[in-house]
Amino acid sequence: MTNLEQLIEELCPNGVEYKTLGELGKFYGGLTGKSKDDFTGGNAKFITYKNVYSNPALQIDVADRVKIVDGEKQRTLQYGDVIFTGSSETPDECGISSVVTAKTDEKLYLNSFCFFFRFDDIGIILPDFAKHLFRSNNLRYQIGKTASGVTRFNVSKKPMENVVIPLPPLPMQSEIVRILDNFTELTAELTAELTARKQQYEHYTYQLLNFDDTVQTHRLREMIHFRNGKGHEKDIVSDGKYIVVNSKFISTNGEVKKYSNKQICPLFVDDILMVMSDLPNGRALAKCFLVAEDDKYTLNQRIGAFHVKDESVIKTKFLLYVLNRNQQLLKYDNGVDQTNLRKDDILDIMIPIPSIEEQERIVAILDRFDTLCNDISEGLPAEIEGRRKQYEYYRDKLLTFKELSK
Repeated sequence: MTNLEQLIEELCPNGVEYKTLGELGKFYGGLTGKSKDDFTGGNAKFITYKNVYSNPALQIDVADRVKIVDGEKQRTLQYGDVIFTGSSETPDECGISSVVTAKTDEKLYLNSFCFFFRFDDIGIILPDFAKHLFRSNNLRYQIGKTASGVTRFNVSKKPMENVVIPLPPLPMQSEIVRILDNFTELTAELTAELTARKQQYEHYTYQLLNFDDTVQTHRLREMIHFRNGKGHEKDIVSDGKYIVVNSKFISTNGEVKKYSNKQICPLFVDDILMVMSDLPNGRALAKCFLVAEDDKYTLNQRIGAFHVKDESVIKTKFLLYVLNRNQQLLKYDNGVDQTNLRKDDILDIMIPIPSIEEQERIVAILDRFDTLCNDISEGLPAEIEGRRKQYEYYRDKLLTFKELSK
């Protein structure tokens, strides 16, 4: 008998109590009344949307700052608070959670695109248990059901009050945390190694794609045909013929997919696709994807498609690397407002055009780095994906409890 099985037998053989969030605490919003100037030269720690979305346990050692004046009435985060992202392109991506698992004397101010839940009695749930619980499949399903919207989905505080969570005894919570943290620590080690590889990749990308004045540059509009995507929201199905290319598909390198049986905006081999809209400080803005097959994809709104006019002038793969997260486009992200790149913003950027031989040399080098860092079929990404699936399996298994009869 495992330690957990023994705890179940001793503490809750007949099941565990379930309660709604509305019974357990209250929801609160983030910062209000701020302008983009308040996020320059600030004096207080600021928790970004990206921090919440990316971290089950909130990162509180951050450099982001916001201006807070003496006597200003703004809510701050506390140990044990559960934070949720407010919106996404898909309902199942709304309400991603992050938990304040570390104690601090510093005040933490939350961005206005998120909101948080505070337990009336922090003693009923371990914050480290909550970080796993609120990202489990059961909780994600419940939260997704509260989302509303058409082109962009939002979750709000009132519907979230009906989300139901289990409350096993604290010794059980502690044992589950021990087991699941072991999985995440192994993944963290691999992720740290992959991060180092990606930094190396970024370094070489910068070095290889920065040219002196001897290399000619031309505006992007001179070298490509451009077209915009179209809305597919009413035509999304669970398992359609075509993959709908949206920002989530591109930002996850094709891992997260939506489908449609209508090819409203067809895509073709060697089309370069770019995310044109993202939240402040997001990692998707100007991220690119190269189409490798005909009759497989359809282009969603807020995504642009480029096709090279003349491969004898510039190679598609070289242009892909130049455009991907191009600094000339990232400058439009002010860190406060949603960024929406205009067609002309994109088409007016300057593109270096070295010799075809030099383009091919650069592509060969960057292709090797790209495979090492991003190909989920081999190398570190494949191993990390395997660990992630193993963790999710045990997380959902361990966080499924028999409900105590009332």
